[in-house]
Amino acid sequence: MAELAPAATETPVDPANWTCPAPLRDQPVVVMGHGGGGALSAELIQDVFAPAYGNPVLAAMTDSAVLHLGGARVAFSTDSYVVRPLFFPGGSLGDLAVNGTVNDLAMSGARPAYLSTAFVLEEGVELSVVDRIARAVGAAAEAAGVVVATGDTKVVEAGHGDGVYVTTAGVGLVPEGVDIRPQRARPGDVVVVSGPIGLHGVAVMSVREGLEFGVEIASDTAPLADLVAAMLAVTPDIHVLRDPTRGGLAASLNEIARASGTGVRLAERLVPVPDAVANACGFLGLDPLYVANEGRLVAFVPPAEADAVVAAMRAHPQGAGATVIGECVAEHPGMVVVSTGLGGTRVVDLPLGEQLPRIC
Repeated sequence: MAELAPAATETPVDPANWTCPAPLRDQPVVVMGHGGGGALSAELIQDVFAPAYGNPVLAAMTDSAVLHLGGARVAFSTDSYVVRPLFFPGGSLGDLAVNGTVNDLAMSGARPAYLSTAFVLEEGVELSVVDRIARAVGAAAEAAGVVVATGDTKVVEAGHGDGVYVTTAGVGLVPEGVDIRPQRARPGDVVVVSGPIGLHGVAVMSVREGLEFGVEIASDTAPLADLVAAMLAVTPDIHVLRDPTRGGLAASLNEIARASGTGVRLAERLVPVPDAVANACGFLGLDPLYVANEGRLVAFVPPAEADAVVAAMRAHPQGAGATVIGECVAEHPGMVVVSTGLGGTRVVDLPLGEQLPRIC
C-alpha cells in the first residue's frame, strides 16, 4: 500500500495547538442538534444517559453492544428512524429502518439474524402509506437476510407525531476471533471508505426542499453485512468498522480518534465525493464530509492486510468503490486533519449538531 504523502507546508504545523471560538452549548431544553450525531449528541449521552444507566457494556459506546450469552457472542443494537420525507430517491423510511440496524450490527463484525420493529403512527396518516412502509421493511429484511421476528404498534393523536416513526432492534452473532471496536485503532492503520460519500443526505434534502441539481441523486441505503463478511474472510483482524450516518464521515472518524487516543490524517483528493454531491454541497455551503450516508462504511485495517481487504471490497457490489483515504497516526491524538489539494492542512472537527437534520 503506497504511503500517503505528507502535506507540503513551509513550517511544521501542529494541529493540536490550533484553537477557534466555540459556541456556548449549555441548553436547558432539547434542540435539534441533540439528535444530529455531533458534539451535542455526545454531550446528551455523556451527561444524561450514561450516568443514568452506568454499566461496562454501555461504556464501550459502539454502534452495537457485544454481549456474552450462553457461550456465544451476540451483537445487539436499537435505533429509531424519523426521516422526513418518508420516501426519497433510492429508498424510504422502511429501508432505513432495516438497513440502519443491520449495518450497526455488521460494524461489530456480526452476522445479523433477527429484528424487531415498533411503529408509532400519527392519527390521520393514510393506511396506504403505512402499508407501503411495511412492505419496504419486509423487502429490505429479505434482502439483508434477516427475519422480522416481533414488533409493536402505537398511535398518537393528530398533531403529536409526523406521520410514521419506526424503531428497530436487532441481534446477530459475532464470529470467533473478531474484535472490532473504535478503541482498537492504532497508528499505521490504513483508513478505507467503501464508496462515494454524501449521497443519502443530499438525496433526502433535495426532495425535502424541492431542489434540483440537474441530475437525480439517489440514496445509497443498503445492507452491509455481506460486505463485512467478505472483508473478514480476508482477515479477522480488522480493527475498526463504522457506518458514517449522522454527522457523516467526519463524525465517525472523530469518534474513532477520540476513543482510541490516536490521530487520523486524510488526503482530501482521495475522498470519493461524487460530482453531483460536490456541486450540491458547494451550492448550499455544506461540507460533504459531514453529510450522512446509509450504505457506506469506513474501516481501519492493518497495513499488511490493506491491499487484500480493499481488493475483496471492490469485488463486492457494496464495496465496488472502495478507496484508501488516509491513515491512523500517533500525532495530534483525538483529532482528524485533512491534507488539502493546495498543500495545506485543516482540522475536521466533530460537528456541533448536524447540517441536515431528520435524514434517518
